[in-house]
Amino acid sequence: MHKYSGETRILVATDCIIFGFDGANIKLLLVQRGLEPEKHKWSLIGGFIKPTESPEDAANRVLELRTGLKNVYMEQFQVFGKPERDPVERTLSVAYFALIDIHKYEAQLSEEYHPEWFLLDEMPDLIFDHNEMVRLAKRQLRYKAALHPILFQLLPEKFTIPQLQALYEGVYQTKFDDRNFSRKLLSTGLLVKLPEKDKLSSKKGAFYYKLDQSHYEENFEKFLNLVPNPDKFF
Repeated sequence: MHKYSGETRILVATDCIIFGFDGANIKLLLVQRGLEPEKHKWSLIGGFIKPTESPEDAANRVLELRTGLKNVYMEQFQVFGKPERDPVERTLSVAYFALIDIHKYEAQLSEEYHPEWFLLDEMPDLIFDHNEMVRLAKRQLRYKAALHPILFQLLPEKFTIPQLQALYEGVYQTKFDDRNFSRKLLSTGLLVKLPEKDKLSSKKGAFYYKLDQSHYEENFEKFLNLVPNPDKFF
């Protein structure tokens, strides 16, 4: 239990919540904590903000130091500051989140701190209030994915409809009806069917598609009805 006086200092940290898509599943990047308390337990990627740094600079530095990842676009989404959240000293945390293509960044991943990707439904229990951070970051991600076409940035230039469906199902942790999802997707008119098929996933194979970039910017809102009743996921 903290005992506070009028002179109690407040530390400021940052935590990075990094979601990744590997072509089939959404995962979360975690590291094992290197100091007491809760040493060796799984944690988000975090560290203290230096007096000379902005929170954004600190988040990028901490992420690169602990995982090797750099040039990752992260969004600041909430400050966590319950008085008892850190058992050692009063600490606020400025949290950032990102959704990245795991394959694009896998060569950067450093072994020094042993970062590991976990499926969202196989995530270990995390230190402090990190479970709550992840829960709220998932909600923010689902909200963004329902209102913006951010998920398409994770796909290769040519992709299959099952790949895209797997991405949406990973973010929302639910199963969409295959036929309905495909029908809604094709009704946007923003996908260009290619003559080649992906034969690795099934015998029959699935046709590759690419985005119609010429009409994408002004018509991307057509993708926003892919998630029925998005409010129920928040």
